Amino acid sequence: MRRYRKSLWSNTFLSFAAAFLWGGVCFVAAGLILAGVSYWLIGSMQFAKVFAVAELVCAGYFSGRLYGRYRRRRGLIDGCICGALLYGAVSAAGLALNGAPADIKKLLLLIIAGAAGGIAGVNSKRPASLMDDQ
Repeated sequence: MRRYRKSLWSNTFLSFAAAFLWGGVCFVAAGLILAGVSYWLIGSMQFAKVFAVAELVCAGYFSGRLYGRYRRRRGLIDGCICGALLYGAVSAAGLALNGAPADIKKLLLLIIAGAAGGIAGVNSKRPASLMDDQ
């Protein structure tokens, strides 16, 4: 029997908030994993910039993918918005810690990764837990 409550994914603001939080979790997890790889396996910081790019791509992609998978439409545009939201968080953290916001290359990287994730999410298999069609 069908439940008659609204899904989290029917509200645009809550959908962006959930995707943004998931992107933040992926960013932190990728950062911890890659820092461990850099410290214990490689033993030097020569690949720090490559690992930072990998963190940003991972966060943007999985944020856009989650949003696109559950919203099921407008993957390109909404994935770009997820990437821009993540850039806002990264830029605010950079402003608070370093006194300077993140550079524009990070914005471009997050927007492209978010768009790719949004497209992949929309074109993925429909989740069984999705309650309502929009």
